[in-house]
Amino acid sequence: MPNSIHIFGFHSLEAILNSSPELILNVFVQNGRRDRRMQDLLTKLENQKIKYSSTDKNILDRLAKGELHHGVLAEITLPTLPGQDKLIEHIKHYSINPLILILDSIQDPRNLGACLRSANAAGVDYVVVNKDRSAPINALVHKTSAGAINQIKIFQVTNLVRTIKELQKNGIWVLGLDGLSNNSLYKANLCEPIALVMGSEGKGLRKLIKTSCD
Repeated sequence: MPNSIHIFGFHSLEAILNSSPELILNVFVQNGRRDRRMQDLLTKLENQKIKYSSTDKNILDRLAKGELHHGVLAEITLPTLPGQDKLIEHIKHYSINPLILILDSIQDPRNLGACLRSANAAGVDYVVVNKDRSAPINALVHKTSAGAINQIKIFQVTNLVRTIKELQKNGIWVLGLDGLSNNSLYKANLCEPIALVMGSEGKGLRKLIKTSCD
């Protein structure tokens, strides 16, 4: 199924169960594993009338592509991420002093998941990723985010420069994060509408993105 992915591990599945159980297509649990945590999970599945099937460990290993799955794996629908128009709509109608994180070309799914986890913990309202240069939303992103991917609004745009300009038109102050900067993020006023732009692992912010920031 082209618009579905496999996620694995208790945290990933429990996060989906708590936030978006309608996305779950299939659940697979390892044959013979019936410890307390597994029993609790199966009870939650049964309470929400979600069917599951017992499966050999080697099949789970293959579906998880060698990643640690703890005997639990699920196939979920991968929803289409909203774009720039929806982002601006949320800012205009549903937000007061939003805090936005813009991720410019994050390549590693684990790093993307970690960014989502940190953003959620820091109270970020919206995360923006670019469509063609970003790591895909996959099982590793789900697992590394520790459930944050289901709790924070993510928008996917085709042109970050254009999105930055639209944010600025709508009263959002856009700050680029650069390790060589003389200005500390801790001195910025994060109580006003603001977007923080973070660059890729290797090259940081692209030049055009950097010059577009305030």
